[in-house]
Formats: sequence, structure tokens, C-alpha cells
Amino acid sequence: MSLFSGSTLMITGGTGSFGNTVLKHFLTTDIGEIRIFSRDEKKQDDMRYDIQARFPEYADKIKFYLGDVRNAQSIRDAMWGVDYVFHAAALKQVPSCEFFPMEAVRTNVEGTDNMLHAAIDCGVKRVVCLSTDKAAYPINAMGISKAMMEHVIYANARIAAERSDTVICCTRYGNVMCSRGSVIPLFIEQIKAGSPLTVTNPDMTRFLMNLDEAVDLVGFAFEHANPGDLFIQKADASTIGVLAKAVQRLFGDTGIRIIGTRHGEKLHETLMTSEERLRSEDMGKYYRVAADSFDLDYDKFIVKGQAKAGSADPYTSRNTRLLNIDETVEKLLTTEYVKRQLGLFR
Repeated sequence: MSLFSGSTLMITGGTGSFGNTVLKHFLTTDIGEIRIFSRDEKKQDDMRYDIQARFPEYADKIKFYLGDVRNAQSIRDAMWGVDYVFHAAALKQVPSCEFFPMEAVRTNVEGTDNMLHAAIDCGVKRVVCLSTDKAAYPINAMGISKAMMEHVIYANARIAAERSDTVICCTRYGNVMCSRGSVIPLFIEQIKAGSPLTVTNPDMTRFLMNLDEAVDLVGFAFEHANPGDLFIQKADASTIGVLAKAVQRLFGDTGIRIIGTRHGEKLHETLMTSEERLRSEDMGKYYRVAADSFDLDYDKFIVKGQAKAGSADPYTSRNTRLLNIDETVEKLLTTEYVKRQLGLFR
């Protein structure tokens, strides 16, 4: 935690699942201040009272800023004096973004650009942006907006490296268990209601990470990032059918109803594309994908070509380690949400 000693950290979208987990990791450390930036005053109020009740001696470290990354002035006003930024503000629901794609663009793309310009102008030291596996080979509006967000990140990282000391990087991770929109809370609610679990396709695979792992990935990026780097955790996966059976093993068997794949869903997710894998570095638990060093000298692409070429398999939820039911149960029990639902965590 020495990197954050006495410093000011801002979390955009800080009232969400990720922001709450960051608070758990950092609140009782020697960090100076944590700024929660979000647009939902009700969630801010709930978080404020929860922290005051559970951590009264640390509650003064948290400052709440009401605003929206879509509004460049509101994010700039909150950014002054910030040392580090976790950028988690996003629209994440696949069906919502399919019906309202321009809303995804305004938050995920334009909002990220607003945040990064504010960070550069205000002299922030490091910014880590959170992306998703759906940005790799995207097929839905949410994934496309996140892919564009990543390109905005890399473009601003190049600008920042030339004009300031701000280091901008990105993390990409798969399904974060029990976060907002995750299928696991839905499965648990269906079991408690005595209803069968609605499974889209039992052969569909998804990466499985818990929130603590997501925060650890971001922390690793803060420690090791060069401008424009992309960091990816090596993650296990399971089929949705196995995941459903694992949840039922913990909460009770109410049957399964196959409903078919929803619009905009992939059968398997990709965390790292073939092209990215060619320039990746294995760092043990994580991969680092270095920023592409291209520039606007088009002769390199049209006249000269590229001498170095190759091929590599993408890193997907199908070719990573697939967990069986017992292993998936063990993974589920690493989440506070599941333990709380089982009465094992208070």
C-alpha cells in the first residue's frame, strides 16, 4: 500500500460493486482520502451511512462528489488534487445497451474521454480504467462501446506520455461474480422463490473472477503500468450449466429451464485476442499487452508493410481451465455475497 500512502484516490462509478470492494481494501490503510464520484445520490447516501456505521473511525477519509462522467465540468471539478483514479463508471448491461446504444457511447466512450482529459489537465499521477472481455471481438453494443473506450484510453495514453507525467492504462476482466447484473444473484433469487433456474445455454462458457481479484488486478496495474498498457488476469471459467448446478448444490435444486441465448450474447468470451497475444508479456498471474507503437506514418502500412508476423490462439473462456461443479462451488464460496446468502458472513 506504500504507493497510496497519504494520497488521494478517486473512484468513478464508486457506489457500484467494484467501488465498495475498493473501499474494503483501502479504507483502513494509510491512504489519505478516497473520493467517490457517481451520479446516484441515493447510493451515495446508503454508502455514507454504511461506512459511518461500520468504520466510524475511518469515515472522514471518504468524500462524496455528485456528478456524471458525461459532464466534463463535473468530473474536472472533482479531479483537482487527485493522485490516482480508478475509472469504473460505465453502462454494463448488454440488453440495455442494445436498445439504447447511444447511451452506452455517451457514458463508456465520451465519459471516459472526459475523465482522461480532466486527469491529464489536473496532473493525476496514474489512471487505471476498467474494461471487459466483451470488448475483445465485440458483437454487441456494450462490447463495441467498451472496445471504443479502450481505443480512447490508448490514444489519451499517448497524448499524456508526450505532454504530462500522467500514466494511463487499462485492465480487462471477465464476468465478476455477484456484481451488478451477474447471473448468480438471479439464480439465488430464483431458488429462494422455488422457481427453476433460467439458463440461456448450458454449454456457454464464462470467465469467473471475484471482486477481490478484480481489485487485485487493478492494484497490479497501478504498480507495473507503462503508458497504454493493457493488463489481463489469467482466469478460470465454467459452463453456465456447471455454474447453475454449483449454485443449486449450495442453495437447493429447483430444476433448470433452458430459455435460449439472449440477443447480443456470445457462446464463449475472449479476454485477449490473437493479435494482442502476439505482443503480450506473461507476468505470472497476469498478462501485460504493451501499447501498439504505430503512428500516423501510413507508408509503414501501405508501402512498406510489416516484416514481423505470426499467429497465436486467442485467450478465451473455452481454452482456459474449465472448472467442474466442485471447483465452481469452491469459487462461489470466495464471494462475500454467496457467504452472506448462506448465513456464513455478516
